Amino acid sequence: MFYHLLKSIFALHFQENKKKFNKVNTLSYKTKTVTPKETVRKWYLVDAEDQTLGRISSEIAKILQGKNKPSYTPNIDTGDHVVIINAEKVALSGKKATDKVYIRHTGYPGGQRFMTAEIALAKKPEFVLENAISHMLPRTRLGRAMFKKLHVFAGAEHTHTAQKPEVLKFNKIK
Repeated sequence: MFYHLLKSIFALHFQENKKKFNKVNTLSYKTKTVTPKETVRKWYLVDAEDQTLGRISSEIAKILQGKNKPSYTPNIDTGDHVVIINAEKVALSGKKATDKVYIRHTGYPGGQRFMTAEIALAKKPEFVLENAISHMLPRTRLGRAMFKKLHVFAGAEHTHTAQKPEVLKFNKIK
């Protein structure tokens, strides 16, 4: 008997105060997502001379994904364009120049080919940076779209002066 009386009193009290509990502004809690039309893309110029390969690659991968922006959205390409110069002068720490091996396959039986980082830097210096950065991006359609915004040049000259890229300086960390 006493239990039913308490239950009915609590139910009446809750119904009277129900309007007080539901006065939450739900519009202030909505997350703003950026659409592809709203993204503003910048151009950055990075000098890779005497920069460690992995450290510069991870920072560039963040810029390509747009993780340096407050408007970062994981399912939308919000990244910026990055132009890298002096790719031939990138630094490899330790014995990576001789010990790091890039493996590819021709598609024919017995067609596995090996190339050290030292040979890769001599033959095609852009490949070393492109390979490192592409493996830090997602392996999806979105990742391939992000990778298309990377422009790597072996020397100090580049073809994107019309875009007026902003120079990015990374602290040299050894």
